[in-house]
Amino acid sequence: MTLAIGDIILSGRVVLAPMSGVTDHGMRRIARRFGASLVVSEMVASDSFVNGHEETRLRAEGTGINPHVVQLVGRDPFWMSEAARLAEASGAVIIDINMGCPAKKVTGGYAGSALMRDLELALKLVDATVSAVKVPVTVKMRLGWDEATLNAPELARRCEAAGVKLVTIHGRTRCQFYKGTADWTAISAVKRAVKIPVIANGDCSSLETARAMLFRSGADGVMIGRAAMGQPWLVGMIARGLNDHPMILPSLNERRDAAIEHYQSLLSSMGLEVGIRHARKHLAAYSEIRVQEGAAISAVEREKIVTTDNEQEVISLLSKFFAPEERRSLS
Repeated sequence: MTLAIGDIILSGRVVLAPMSGVTDHGMRRIARRFGASLVVSEMVASDSFVNGHEETRLRAEGTGINPHVVQLVGRDPFWMSEAARLAEASGAVIIDINMGCPAKKVTGGYAGSALMRDLELALKLVDATVSAVKVPVTVKMRLGWDEATLNAPELARRCEAAGVKLVTIHGRTRCQFYKGTADWTAISAVKRAVKIPVIANGDCSSLETARAMLFRSGADGVMIGRAAMGQPWLVGMIARGLNDHPMILPSLNERRDAAIEHYQSLLSSMGLEVGIRHARKHLAAYSEIRVQEGAAISAVEREKIVTTDNEQEVISLLSKFFAPEERRSLS
């Protein structure tokens, strides 16, 4: 089965979630190359993007990624419309609106999931964005602000009427943040409320959980977030599995090369100092996944890879981490 967003037909039904500070350009490019059906940029602040803020521009970078999706966040219709125009002019073929981020620094500015407490403003943002561009517009939201206001079905229905082509639902409320378990069954109320495709998000980490999520939510596809850290190829593997194709783990050499590419892309795009700092969470995740896979990585090596500022030392350690055990034993 495939998934359509307006006139854009995807190759599968598994999407890499937008994660602030995580789904940088390099990670998205690698995940897409390994078969992710779609990848979405980090959250891009609409006013900062229009005003040329360099770090924000990097978040929206999409060179080598097709289809390229930019997720915008904001609470002012003017800035949202201008940012959407700029993203489209820069190559984005889908614009996603963030109405799901639970972070206090976002909701404190009455953006992200705070918009689920003000549906009138939420729809003004949707109207402004849809009117500004020719490309499809999608919306990512939560079940609601809290258990007393599970208004995702209403918001999704109104978004559809305003021209939105797909909605993604994280199966938690804002007040849950990332605690507890995502309620996939609750997403089914949104699916019943609209005719456009619905993507289910929250706690998907394997082919088994993806199938369970689709069954319980009735959704058309799934979105994978935190589980992709340290293994950006996982999204494509699950996409192939849902299409009844073999889930083949890339070779150690392919995974090593991808991890090194990811690291070097951060250094080249952000500069040495910022890139090294940003890379540490990814290096820790690559190390953790390899330990879970049974690689004999010492505590000293795991600490060294996230503390060294030496690029060649990091590359050498990644090469060791992804080497077959017989080669490690000889090193």
